[in-house]
Amino acid sequence: MLFNSYIFVFLFFPLCLSGYYGLLHVKKAQAAKIFLTIMSLWFYGYFNLSYLLIMVGSIVFNYIFHLLLSKNPDKKLLLLAVAGDLGILFYFKYFDFFLSAINGVFQSSFALLGILLPLGISFFTFQQISFVADTYRGEVKDCKLLDYALFVSFFPQLIAGPIVNHDEMLWQFRKVGQERVRWERMAEGFGLFVLGLAKKVLLADTFGAGTDYGYDHIALLGRIDAVLVIVFYALQLYFDFSGYCDMARGIGKMLGIEIPVNFDSPYQAVNIVDFWKRWHITLNRFFTKYVYIPLGGNRKGSGRMYLNLMIVFLLSGLWHGAGWNYILWGAMHGVLYVVTKFWQRQICGGKKQQDRLGEDERSPLGRRVSGKIMTLVSQLMLFAYVSIAWVYFRAQDIATANSLLAVAFRGKMQKISLDLAECFRMDEFWYVIKILHLDNGPYSRYILMAVMLAAGLYLAMAGPNAAKRMERIKYRTASAVALAVLMVWSILTFSGVSTFLYFNF
Repeated sequence: MLFNSYIFVFLFFPLCLSGYYGLLHVKKAQAAKIFLTIMSLWFYGYFNLSYLLIMVGSIVFNYIFHLLLSKNPDKKLLLLAVAGDLGILFYFKYFDFFLSAINGVFQSSFALLGILLPLGISFFTFQQISFVADTYRGEVKDCKLLDYALFVSFFPQLIAGPIVNHDEMLWQFRKVGQERVRWERMAEGFGLFVLGLAKKVLLADTFGAGTDYGYDHIALLGRIDAVLVIVFYALQLYFDFSGYCDMARGIGKMLGIEIPVNFDSPYQAVNIVDFWKRWHITLNRFFTKYVYIPLGGNRKGSGRMYLNLMIVFLLSGLWHGAGWNYILWGAMHGVLYVVTKFWQRQICGGKKQQDRLGEDERSPLGRRVSGKIMTLVSQLMLFAYVSIAWVYFRAQDIATANSLLAVAFRGKMQKISLDLAECFRMDEFWYVIKILHLDNGPYSRYILMAVMLAAGLYLAMAGPNAAKRMERIKYRTASAVALAVLMVWSILTFSGVSTFLYFNF
C-alpha cells in the first residue's frame, strides 16, 4: 500500500487512526497495540501476500534467537542468527546477481531464477540484525513478542525506513495508553505528512518524468539536456526519499510515536562527510555501529581506518542494489570520503594550528562574505559530484550511465529538447500561463521546467526542510488553509501514482 494512494488516505489510515484511538479511549492499550500490529501486517500484505509470509517468518526466526540470546549470550548463536538473516536477504536480493557474475567470469550458463524481491526486505532485515546484536550485548531486556512484532512491522517506517533501533521504539510501544492525545503533536504530524506528500507527488514525480524521458532517449539528448536529466534525478531521489521519511514521521506523530529523523537537508552539506551525516542517517548509523566499529574503526591507525571506510561504502552500495553500478556508486562516495577525511586530518588540522599563531587581517564583514562564498562553492561542487554519482545509481548498468555522462560532457550543444520540457507541463500551471498570455512566446514551453527546477534547487539546497518548517509554523487559520490546499492538490495528482524509489532497495 502506498501513502500516496486513495485507499491509504481515505480508508486505511482513517480506519487505523479511529480504531487505535477508539481502543485507547476505552483504556484497552493491549488491544490497541494488537490492532496497530494487525493494521501494519495488512499494510505490508496488501502488496503481495507472499511478502507477508516472508516477513512474519523473519519475525518469528529472530524473536526465537532473541529469547535464546537473552538466556545465553553465545557468540555462535549470534552468528547463526545473522547468517540466517543475511542468507534470506542474499537469496531474494543477490542470488541472481551472483549467478550472473559467475556466468560472466567462468563463461558458464546457469539459468537466472528471476526471484521477486520482497519490498523493504533490506530495511527490516537490518533492523532485526541490529536487534539480535544488541540482545547479545545485553542492551535489550525482556521484550515481549507483541512489542517485537510491532517494532519490526510498524507500517510508517516498514517499507523504506528509517532503520530504527530498539531503544528508540520499544519504550514508546510499552507506554501506549499512558499518555493523552496531544493535539499539537497531531497537528504537527498532519503538517509533516502533507509536506512529505507534496514533495513526493508534486516534486519528485514531476522530476521523475523528466528523468525517465532522459534515460529512455539518451541518443536524442544534447549536452544541456543530459546535464538537466542528471540534476532532475538528484532532485527526484531527494524529494522522493525525504518525502517518504517526512510522511512516515508525520504518521508516527499522529499515532503518538516519534520516528527518528533520517534526512537533514543533505544537499546543503559542504563536503561528503557532512553529506553522510545528513543523508539516510539511520543507515549510516547502522554501518558505523555494526560494521565500521567492529572492523576496528579508527583504533588501528589511519591506514586501517581508511580501509574500513571503503569497506563500509562498498557494502552500502551493495545494500542499495544487486549490480556493479551500485558498487561503483558506493566506491565513488567512499573514495571522496577517504580523501576528505585525509584532508581534514592532515591538511586542515595543520592549517588550524598555524592560524592560531596569527590573527586574520580581514574585517569581520570580509570574513563573513568570504565564508559564505566558500560555503556556496563547496556546496555546489559537492552537489555536482553527488549528482554524477547518482547516474550510476539510476542507470540500469554502467554502460548506460557512461553513455549519459558522455553526452553531458561531450555531447552536442543544441536547444533544450521540447519533449523534455513537456514532462513538466502541469495543467494547473499551464492554465495560469495562458491567462497571463505567456503561452505564445518563443520560450513558453520551457517556463514550467525552469520554475520547477529553480524551486527544487532552492528547497533542496537553501530552504528549510519540512521538519524545520513545522517547528516554525504557527497554528492559525492561514496555515491550516495552506496545508489543506496542498493536501487537496496532492490528492488530485494520485491518478498518476508512482511507487517510492527506495521500495526497490
